Amino acid sequence: MAVELPFAGEVDSPLYVVSDEGSGDVLVAAEGVEGFFVDPEAESSEVAFLRACEVKKGRREVEDAVLEVRNRQREKIGEYFIGRVVLRDTGIEELGGSFARVTYRYFGNRCEYPDAERIWPRWASEVALGKGEWLRWPVNYESAWLHVVQNSWFASNRRAARYGVEEIVHLNGAQISTKSGFFCALGEAVNGPGGYFGSNLDALADCISSSSGEGPPARIVWQNFQASRELLDDAFLESIVGLMREFRVDLVAC
Repeated sequence: MAVELPFAGEVDSPLYVVSDEGSGDVLVAAEGVEGFFVDPEAESSEVAFLRACEVKKGRREVEDAVLEVRNRQREKIGEYFIGRVVLRDTGIEELGGSFARVTYRYFGNRCEYPDAERIWPRWASEVALGKGEWLRWPVNYESAWLHVVQNSWFASNRRAARYGVEEIVHLNGAQISTKSGFFCALGEAVNGPGGYFGSNLDALADCISSSSGEGPPARIVWQNFQASRELLDDAFLESIVGLMREFRVDLVAC
Protein backbone atom coordinates (compact mmCIF):
# COMPACT_ATOMS: atom_id res chain seq x y z
CA MET A 1 0.00 0.00 0.00
CA ALA A 2 1.35 3.42 -0.95
CA VAL A 3 2.27 5.78 1.87
CA GLU A 4 1.64 9.48 1.40
CA LEU A 5 4.47 11.79 2.35
CA PRO A 6 3.63 13.13 5.82
CA PHE A 7 4.71 16.65 4.96
CA ALA A 8 2.44 19.56 4.13
CA GLY A 9 4.97 21.66 2.22
CA GLU A 10 6.32 21.28 -1.27
CA VAL A 11 8.74 18.40 -1.77
CA ASP A 12 11.34 18.50 -4.55
CA SER A 13 12.62 15.42 -6.32
CA PRO A 14 16.31 14.95 -5.59
CA LEU A 15 18.82 14.88 -8.40
CA TYR A 16 20.65 11.56 -8.60
CA VAL A 17 24.15 11.95 -10.02
CA VAL A 18 26.48 9.05 -10.80
CA SER A 19 30.13 9.93 -11.33
CA ASP A 20 33.55 8.34 -11.58
CA GLU A 21 35.16 8.62 -8.14
CA GLY A 22 38.63 9.05 -9.64
CA SER A 23 38.06 11.62 -12.38
CA GLY A 24 34.83 13.18 -11.16
CA ASP A 25 33.27 12.70 -14.61
CA VAL A 26 29.47 12.68 -14.42
CA LEU A 27 28.00 9.59 -16.07
CA VAL A 28 24.33 10.41 -15.57
CA ALA A 29 22.20 12.96 -13.71
CA ALA A 30 18.51 12.21 -13.36
CA GLU A 31 15.40 13.18 -11.44
CA GLY A 32 14.46 9.63 -10.50
CA VAL A 33 16.00 6.23 -9.96
CA GLU A 34 14.50 2.75 -10.12
CA GLY A 35 16.11 -0.39 -8.68
CA PHE A 36 18.68 1.29 -6.42
CA PHE A 37 16.71 1.47 -3.18
CA VAL A 38 15.86 -2.20 -2.83
CA ASP A 39 15.38 -5.00 -0.35
CA PRO A 40 18.72 -6.74 0.40
CA GLU A 41 17.35 -9.97 -1.08
CA ALA A 42 16.43 -8.41 -4.44
CA GLU A 43 18.20 -10.19 -7.28
CA SER A 44 17.96 -7.70 -10.14
CA SER A 45 21.21 -5.85 -10.83
CA GLU A 46 19.80 -3.33 -13.32
CA VAL A 47 19.27 0.24 -12.16
CA ALA A 48 17.35 2.75 -14.28
CA PHE A 49 17.71 6.52 -14.10
CA LEU A 50 14.54 8.34 -15.04
CA ARG A 51 14.18 11.74 -16.70
CA ALA A 52 17.94 12.03 -17.18
CA CYS A 53 19.11 15.53 -18.00
CA GLU A 54 22.76 14.58 -18.49
CA VAL A 55 24.29 11.39 -19.92
CA LYS A 56 27.93 10.73 -20.80
CA LYS A 57 27.53 8.09 -23.47
CA GLY A 58 31.27 7.96 -24.12
CA ARG A 59 31.94 6.34 -20.74
CA ARG A 60 30.17 2.99 -20.84
CA GLU A 61 31.98 1.38 -17.92
CA VAL A 62 33.38 2.66 -14.63
CA GLU A 63 35.05 0.61 -11.89
CA ASP A 64 34.61 3.01 -8.95
CA ALA A 65 31.35 4.86 -9.35
CA VAL A 66 29.68 7.06 -6.74
CA LEU A 67 26.03 8.06 -6.59
CA GLU A 68 25.34 11.46 -5.06
CA VAL A 69 21.93 12.64 -3.95
CA ARG A 70 21.67 16.39 -4.57
CA ASN A 71 19.07 19.05 -3.98
CA ARG A 72 17.89 21.44 -6.68
CA GLN A 73 20.80 23.78 -5.96
CA ARG A 74 23.02 20.78 -6.86
CA GLU A 75 24.35 20.66 -3.32
CA LYS A 76 25.28 17.16 -2.17
CA ILE A 77 22.95 15.88 0.55
CA GLY A 78 23.74 12.17 0.35
CA GLU A 79 26.31 9.81 -1.10
CA TYR A 80 26.67 6.11 -1.92
CA PHE A 81 29.76 4.30 -3.12
CA ILE A 82 28.59 1.94 -5.85
CA GLY A 83 31.59 0.27 -7.45
CA ARG A 84 31.49 -1.06 -11.00
CA VAL A 85 28.72 0.01 -13.39
CA VAL A 86 28.19 -0.62 -17.09
CA LEU A 87 25.91 1.44 -19.32
CA ARG A 88 23.30 -0.75 -21.00
CA ASP A 89 20.78 1.51 -22.73
CA THR A 90 20.10 5.22 -23.07
CA GLY A 91 16.87 4.92 -25.00
CA ILE A 92 15.88 7.65 -27.43
CA GLU A 93 17.10 11.18 -26.85
CA GLU A 94 14.16 13.50 -26.36
CA LEU A 95 13.70 17.13 -27.31
CA GLY A 96 16.09 19.23 -25.25
CA GLY A 97 18.66 16.47 -24.89
CA SER A 98 17.00 14.56 -22.04
CA PHE A 99 16.40 10.82 -21.79
CA ALA A 100 13.32 9.20 -20.28
CA ARG A 101 15.18 6.12 -19.07
CA VAL A 102 18.88 5.27 -18.86
CA THR A 103 19.83 1.85 -17.55
CA TYR A 104 23.05 0.62 -15.97
CA ARG A 105 24.13 -2.80 -14.84
CA TYR A 106 25.31 -2.63 -11.22
CA PHE A 107 27.95 -5.00 -9.92
CA GLY A 108 28.45 -3.32 -6.55
CA ASN A 109 26.44 -1.72 -3.79
CA ARG A 110 22.87 -0.53 -3.69
CA CYS A 111 20.89 0.98 -0.81
CA GLU A 112 19.32 -1.73 1.38
CA TYR A 113 16.66 0.63 2.77
CA PRO A 114 13.87 0.73 0.16
CA ASP A 115 11.90 3.35 2.09
CA ALA A 116 14.82 5.78 1.88
CA GLU A 117 13.69 6.56 -1.66
CA ARG A 118 10.59 8.21 -0.23
CA ILE A 119 12.51 10.08 2.47
CA TRP A 120 15.27 11.67 0.36
CA PRO A 121 12.82 14.06 -1.37
CA ARG A 122 12.11 15.56 2.05
CA TRP A 123 15.82 16.23 2.49
CA ALA A 124 15.93 17.83 -0.96
CA SER A 125 13.21 20.31 0.00
CA GLU A 126 14.13 23.92 0.72
CA VAL A 127 11.92 23.80 3.82
CA ALA A 128 13.89 23.01 6.98
CA LEU A 129 13.12 19.82 8.86
CA GLY A 130 10.81 20.28 11.81
CA LYS A 131 11.19 18.95 15.34
CA GLY A 132 9.69 15.49 15.69
CA GLU A 133 9.10 15.15 11.97
CA TRP A 134 10.40 11.58 11.98
CA LEU A 135 7.43 10.66 14.20
CA ARG A 136 4.96 11.51 11.42
CA TRP A 137 6.14 8.53 9.41
CA PRO A 138 4.98 4.96 10.03
CA VAL A 139 7.10 3.13 12.61
CA ASN A 140 8.49 0.78 9.96
CA TYR A 141 10.11 3.79 8.25
CA GLU A 142 12.29 4.64 11.27
CA SER A 143 15.27 2.55 10.16
CA ALA A 144 15.21 4.23 6.72
CA TRP A 145 14.87 7.68 8.33
CA LEU A 146 17.88 6.93 10.53
CA HIS A 147 19.82 5.75 7.47
CA VAL A 148 19.10 9.02 5.63
CA VAL A 149 20.03 11.03 8.74
CA GLN A 150 23.37 9.25 9.02
CA ASN A 151 24.16 9.32 5.30
CA SER A 152 23.31 12.99 4.93
CA TRP A 153 25.19 13.93 8.10
CA PHE A 154 28.51 12.56 6.87
CA ALA A 155 27.92 13.54 3.23
CA SER A 156 27.72 17.12 4.52
CA ASN A 157 31.22 16.71 6.04
CA ARG A 158 30.05 16.72 9.64
CA ARG A 159 31.64 14.52 12.25
CA ALA A 160 30.23 12.03 14.72
CA ALA A 161 29.97 14.58 17.50
CA ARG A 162 27.67 16.94 19.39
CA TYR A 163 27.20 20.28 17.65
CA GLY A 164 24.24 21.42 19.75
CA VAL A 165 24.84 23.73 22.69
CA GLU A 166 22.40 22.19 25.18
CA GLU A 167 24.19 20.45 28.06
CA ILE A 168 20.98 18.70 29.10
CA VAL A 169 18.95 16.86 26.48
CA HIS A 170 15.50 15.33 26.87
CA LEU A 171 14.06 12.14 25.41
CA ASN A 172 10.38 11.23 25.51
CA GLY A 173 10.12 7.49 26.08
CA ALA A 174 6.50 7.51 24.96
CA GLN A 175 7.75 8.25 21.43
CA ILE A 176 10.47 5.57 21.38
CA SER A 177 9.29 2.09 20.43
CA THR A 178 12.22 0.76 18.34
CA LYS A 179 16.02 0.87 18.50
CA SER A 180 16.08 3.01 15.35
CA GLY A 181 13.53 5.31 16.97
CA PHE A 182 15.82 5.72 19.98
CA PHE A 183 18.67 6.92 17.77
CA CYS A 184 16.34 9.17 15.76
CA ALA A 185 15.14 10.76 19.00
CA LEU A 186 18.63 11.06 20.48
CA GLY A 187 20.12 12.57 17.33
CA GLU A 188 17.39 15.18 17.22
CA ALA A 189 17.65 15.93 20.95
CA VAL A 190 21.41 16.44 20.74
CA ASN A 191 21.88 18.00 17.28
CA GLY A 192 18.45 19.32 16.28
CA PRO A 193 15.97 18.10 13.62
CA GLY A 194 17.68 15.71 11.22
CA GLY A 195 20.62 15.51 13.61
CA TYR A 196 22.82 12.46 14.06
CA PHE A 197 24.26 11.09 17.29
CA GLY A 198 24.84 7.43 16.56
CA SER A 199 22.95 4.68 14.75
CA ASN A 200 24.03 1.75 16.92
CA LEU A 201 25.90 1.25 20.18
CA ASP A 202 29.39 1.46 18.67
CA ALA A 203 28.49 4.60 16.71
CA LEU A 204 26.99 6.16 19.84
CA ALA A 205 30.24 5.48 21.69
CA ASP A 206 32.13 7.19 18.87
CA CYS A 207 29.90 10.26 19.16
CA ILE A 208 30.17 10.49 22.94
CA SER A 209 33.96 10.01 22.98
CA SER A 210 34.64 12.31 20.02
CA SER A 211 37.21 15.05 20.49
CA SER A 212 35.32 17.18 17.96
CA GLY A 213 32.31 19.39 18.57
CA GLU A 214 31.10 20.36 22.02
CA GLY A 215 31.82 17.06 23.75
CA PRO A 216 29.14 14.74 25.17
CA PRO A 217 26.02 16.17 26.84
CA ALA A 218 26.31 16.43 30.60
CA ARG A 219 22.93 14.83 31.21
CA ILE A 220 20.25 12.93 29.31
CA VAL A 221 16.79 13.02 30.85
CA TRP A 222 14.77 10.05 29.60
CA GLN A 223 11.17 10.85 30.41
CA ASN A 224 8.53 8.11 30.34
CA PHE A 225 11.34 5.59 30.53
CA GLN A 226 8.97 2.80 31.50
CA ALA A 227 7.13 3.18 28.21
CA SER A 228 10.38 2.49 26.35
CA ARG A 229 11.23 -0.40 28.65
CA GLU A 230 8.01 -2.14 27.69
CA LEU A 231 8.87 -1.98 23.97
CA LEU A 232 12.67 -2.25 23.84
CA ASP A 233 14.57 -5.32 24.95
CA ASP A 234 16.36 -5.23 28.30
CA ALA A 235 19.78 -6.02 26.82
CA PHE A 236 19.63 -2.92 24.61
CA LEU A 237 18.55 -0.68 27.49
CA GLU A 238 21.23 -2.08 29.79
CA SER A 239 23.83 -1.43 27.10
CA ILE A 240 22.68 2.18 26.77
CA VAL A 241 22.80 2.70 30.54
CA GLY A 242 26.24 1.08 30.75
CA LEU A 243 27.57 3.18 27.89
CA MET A 244 26.43 6.40 29.53
CA ARG A 245 27.99 5.33 32.80
CA GLU A 246 31.28 4.46 31.04
CA PHE A 247 31.55 7.92 29.50
CA ARG A 248 30.25 9.73 32.60
CA VAL A 249 27.04 10.99 31.00
CA ASP A 250 24.38 11.38 33.68
CA LEU A 251 21.35 9.41 32.49
CA VAL A 252 18.19 10.20 34.41
CA ALA A 253 15.30 7.79 33.82
CA CYS A 254 11.97 9.12 35.05
